[in-house]
Amino acid sequence: MSTSLRYHTTDEIDQKYALLSKTFKSGTTRPLAYRRRQLLQLARCMQENIKAFEDAVLSDIGKPRLESNQGEIGSSIAGALYAADNLEEWSKPEKPFVKGPVRDKWDASVYKLPKGLVLVIGPWNYPYILTIGPLVGAIAAGCTCVVKASELSPASATVMCELFPKYLDPNAYSFVNGAVSETTHLLDLKWNHILFTGSVKTGQIVAAAAAKHITPVTLELGGKSCALIDPDFDEIEVAARRILYGKQQNTGQLCVSPDYVLVPRAKYDDFVAGLLKAYKEFWPNGPFHEEIGWGKIVNAAHHARLRDLLARTKGEIVIGGEFDGDKRIALTIVKNVQLDDALMEDENFGPILPLVAVDDLNDALRVMNTLPVPLALYGFTNSEEVKQRFVHETQSGSLVINDTFVQLSVIEIPFGGQGRSGYGGWYGKDSYDTFTHRRSSIHVPVGMEPQLQLRYPPYNEEKYQLASQGSRVKIPDV
Repeated sequence: MSTSLRYHTTDEIDQKYALLSKTFKSGTTRPLAYRRRQLLQLARCMQENIKAFEDAVLSDIGKPRLESNQGEIGSSIAGALYAADNLEEWSKPEKPFVKGPVRDKWDASVYKLPKGLVLVIGPWNYPYILTIGPLVGAIAAGCTCVVKASELSPASATVMCELFPKYLDPNAYSFVNGAVSETTHLLDLKWNHILFTGSVKTGQIVAAAAAKHITPVTLELGGKSCALIDPDFDEIEVAARRILYGKQQNTGQLCVSPDYVLVPRAKYDDFVAGLLKAYKEFWPNGPFHEEIGWGKIVNAAHHARLRDLLARTKGEIVIGGEFDGDKRIALTIVKNVQLDDALMEDENFGPILPLVAVDDLNDALRVMNTLPVPLALYGFTNSEEVKQRFVHETQSGSLVINDTFVQLSVIEIPFGGQGRSGYGGWYGKDSYDTFTHRRSSIHVPVGMEPQLQLRYPPYNEEKYQLASQGSRVKIPDV
């Protein structure tokens, strides 16, 4: 299989757009049986080509097979099967309760209808689950879909472009490859929904382009996801191990990676000791040992950016900091980091874990709330009261108690950001909902004409008294 990435021309993109527009208008993708078959074919494609998908992402960023299989391939298959199993239930019209005496006879309904031709723009760091996952939602909703994979993961983009058309209907689902020019051309077209995963800067460009066509957008953007330890949490070694586990996923190149840790001063030394213990358990011979399979930084520019951060930090490196040419960086723990440090300027998006000391829980919440809203908050506590403070006194796309990274394993809850970390959500049924228009409907019987006479001119005092009863309803006391 080819690993070179051939970019599509603008003419090819236009042809795909026209074809998929025609397919949607024909009604091909609307029957539930068709959607279910396509979902099963998507799952079958990934299952029958596991090694090809693993090899591709291993070539791109050195992602270990266990991580790519469990976190991407297995999750994508599970998502497709989950949608196929629940499609009929999700698609049923809703019949909301309507209070009488007249409106309850109008058959109020909410129909679940596909939005149309949609665009998914995926990232390089998790090229399958963050690209194929949204595609599952588009298929389930009955949309046609163009998928633009990242050019920074060329092998993964190539394998998707070559394999999926062999399993999915090519008249309804198409993959486009390219860089800035090709993506810009895609964004010039009118879509019925765009789902983008990537940086804040590019997300702003996507949102601005979509606004020209009044196109709804889902943005998943990341940010400085915080790990926060309750001063009364005693299982410090567990917290250290689980935070380090989340940080090492994809060598820290993950939108929900723990970006920094707020550590109570009273537990600071114990937490550092716990990190060192876990570090040596995970990599007894160091992360660069040949048996470890430590992943690569995506390219030289990102590698240089991370090296610059480590050169500029005023914190103290506890462990790590080694470089392997311009390909790899050892997971690096940095203590005594201040809020104005280089490591706290923006999302690190790499294998660097800054530790920030705080006085108490109030101080920790204050610090977190001074920074832009992140995609995830990882709070470590055994206190229900503190958990509720996390819920009500902080903001984040998701909240995970006593672990990191694993929220995407729960397909029944949405995945998405808030504020600067994005808006909208997807995953499981929320993926279906993202690409579905909830079309409200009422059916007013012709036979109800006698009851509707008071709404017609000419108006008089009697009609006014009857029509204005709703404004005179008794309001309950507080």
